[in-house]
Amino acid sequence: MSTSSVAVLDNGGGYCKAGIGGDRDPIAVVPNCVGRSPAQASSGSKKKEWMVADQLLHPDNDPTSVTLRRPMDRGYLVNPDLQRDIWDRIFSSLLKIQPSSTSLLLVEPLFNLPSIQRFTDELVFEEFGFSSLCVADPPSLVHLYETSRCPKSLMAAAQCSLVVDCGFSFMHAAPVVQNFTLNHAVKRVGLGGKALTNYLKQLVSYRSVNLMDETVIMDHVKENLCFVSLDLQRDLQIARKSGKENVFKCTYVLPDGVTYTKGFVKDIEEAQRYLTLDDGISAVQSEVVEEDCESLSSDEETPEDRTRIDLTKNEELKLTNERFLVPEMLFHPSDLGINEAGLAECIVRAVQSCHPYLHPVLYESIILTGGSTLFPHFVERLERELRPLVPDDFRLKITHQEDPILGVWRGGSLLASSPDFEAMCVTKHDYEELGSTRCRRRFMH
Repeated sequence: MSTSSVAVLDNGGGYCKAGIGGDRDPIAVVPNCVGRSPAQASSGSKKKEWMVADQLLHPDNDPTSVTLRRPMDRGYLVNPDLQRDIWDRIFSSLLKIQPSSTSLLLVEPLFNLPSIQRFTDELVFEEFGFSSLCVADPPSLVHLYETSRCPKSLMAAAQCSLVVDCGFSFMHAAPVVQNFTLNHAVKRVGLGGKALTNYLKQLVSYRSVNLMDETVIMDHVKENLCFVSLDLQRDLQIARKSGKENVFKCTYVLPDGVTYTKGFVKDIEEAQRYLTLDDGISAVQSEVVEEDCESLSSDEETPEDRTRIDLTKNEELKLTNERFLVPEMLFHPSDLGINEAGLAECIVRAVQSCHPYLHPVLYESIILTGGSTLFPHFVERLERELRPLVPDDFRLKITHQEDPILGVWRGGSLLASSPDFEAMCVTKHDYEELGSTRCRRRFMH
């Protein structure tokens, strides 16, 4: 491989996106974790029993009761040894690169701690031996990609946008000006896709069957059946109805380990009946949510009292209001007892932290990215939440990335192929001579 090759790695809390700079799409999109099934745990083998990254996606794997270990916690690296094993799998088996003749563009979370930066630099230069390193943050890369994709847009002309990243660990509203993230104005909500999956597990385990240990299965349920409500009060009333009047009721077939090794939606048409509803316009009433949550907490049984999955039967999971109550956490977490601002309020606070001259441009240049924005009706609901909070004389425009999971990586690929990229890098020689702390000053955003 030539010395000019650049590996681009978006090291997210949920997934790693890795590929070669200049390509449109990454070569690998794999879970940033390792996993082990109960059968592997009892097999007697030690290190090889853990499935790493892409091995978890193998179609023959049974997702039931898989134990996951993640190197990232709340968006930050906490287990460098585990991260090294995952990166080794990505670089050697998936990308098939020679680090000594390759530069690395690494996407790191905002406000990464200095101690974690040192661990990362040790992995990059000492463990893998990359020739050079460039570090970038997600909002600036999303802005770069969208302005290059839409060169005649307002955000491209003003070189200013508000990137709203709803990811695995948390949500950020980050103003970006001239490809630089304004760190002082970034606002964070400590909720993301992981919290949504955990909440769905809790709801289902109290009401139906104990699935608290089934992270992989419930991730699939969430991604395929959850949606954002446009009229919460109306939808809660519909969810209490019986029979065909309840358009939210649907069935998910759990894997039995014999006939089905993967779970699936039993009837796609049944699961999509909610799309026939007219858009509601009534305001969200938090007391309705609180009433529903009180009914949940007053349930006499606990998840431990529920019968665990019987793998000899094709057990079915019935879902109703869980489908829209789970994404509701992103918009009104306080209704569920979580002391966090909702996404709309987070966006407004981020804009208000900037100079007033930027306010109209930011509201008209909102970019949505991250996997949690893929819920149906997400954009419409966010616009309804924002409009009352934004001055009437300001236009509101929300751009949803064509692929919000790959948006950050594509911006990194674009940056890695630019003529100025080499000058932005820290070489291995710089690192060995100056150390991590001094080298990191080049990446101050």
